[in-house]
Amino acid sequence: MSTVQGRSGQPGFLLACLASICLCCASFAQAQQRAPRTFELRAASPQFWKLLDRKAELSTVADGFKFTEGPIWDRHGFLYVSDEQGNKIYRIFPDRQPEARKELLLEIGDPDGSTFDRRGRLINCASIPRAVLAIEPDGKYKVLADKYEGKRFSSPNDIVTGPDGALYFTDPNLDLPKGQPQEIPFQGVYRLGDDGSVRLLLKDLQEPNGLAFSPDGKHLYIDDSKTRNIHVYDVRPGGDLTNGRVFGTEEGPQGSGSADGMRVDVKGNLFVTGPEGIWVWSPDGTHLGTIVLPKSAANVAWGDSDFRTLYITARDSVYRIRTKTRGFDPSAKSH
Repeated sequence: MSTVQGRSGQPGFLLACLASICLCCASFAQAQQRAPRTFELRAASPQFWKLLDRKAELSTVADGFKFTEGPIWDRHGFLYVSDEQGNKIYRIFPDRQPEARKELLLEIGDPDGSTFDRRGRLINCASIPRAVLAIEPDGKYKVLADKYEGKRFSSPNDIVTGPDGALYFTDPNLDLPKGQPQEIPFQGVYRLGDDGSVRLLLKDLQEPNGLAFSPDGKHLYIDDSKTRNIHVYDVRPGGDLTNGRVFGTEEGPQGSGSADGMRVDVKGNLFVTGPEGIWVWSPDGTHLGTIVLPKSAANVAWGDSDFRTLYITARDSVYRIRTKTRGFDPSAKSH
């Protein structure tokens, strides 16, 4: 016999009240989560203020994109930016007045992380071609690598030039083109040599994403977006990685952002995208503070002539903030 009854004071009424309260709480939590964030410099250590001025301001460089990624500064005075969902790569001239000028470089399927190789070419990871591309200033490109042992990559995501001049990149399956099979049964980290050879370095991360070398080239940092962990590895001659361990974990509210792109400064401090903005880490793994952003960030790059400006791609916008430190440029010897 059912115990559900419709009068006040009976079990059915109480259950309905409880359900209503739960729904209200859930709606409030979702509303809080969706509430717009405002820019804030949130220190977790006094060391944070050695890297950023307390009065530093965040400014919008450009907006109107679909989803920004892959920023990289060109020494001719502009920023390359990938618009993933817009399937385009742009040059952005941030100091052109009255507003930044955007120039279309190339239309390509789902472009992502970028770097310069030691020849000064723009290198980009693109998910629709499932390849690592070398792009010329006129927008023409060629595929440098799209397979490992005869099997197609899933969706090359981010890339950096190593101290040996080789290209190191991640290949998670998070942007695997819809309807296409995953041919490689793991999500790997690879080394692409000058001779076109592709060598697997790691296959035990759940979702490898952003990566960066320490200034001395002795360590490689790679974040795992799935676990929100930043891992660090010792780099051996030839690029092999050993002694992997967790460097730090970026916890935060659901939907507030995740570990993605990263850069280091000349002193080895890490600037990593994460929940609510950019997390700043010391070389010993101490979380120094967070640059809280209005929108979730996907990647960062050092720029301007002195390499003291941090450019940030966040959803449909590109931001920048001046710092007290100087960014490390892994391709400085290359072009």
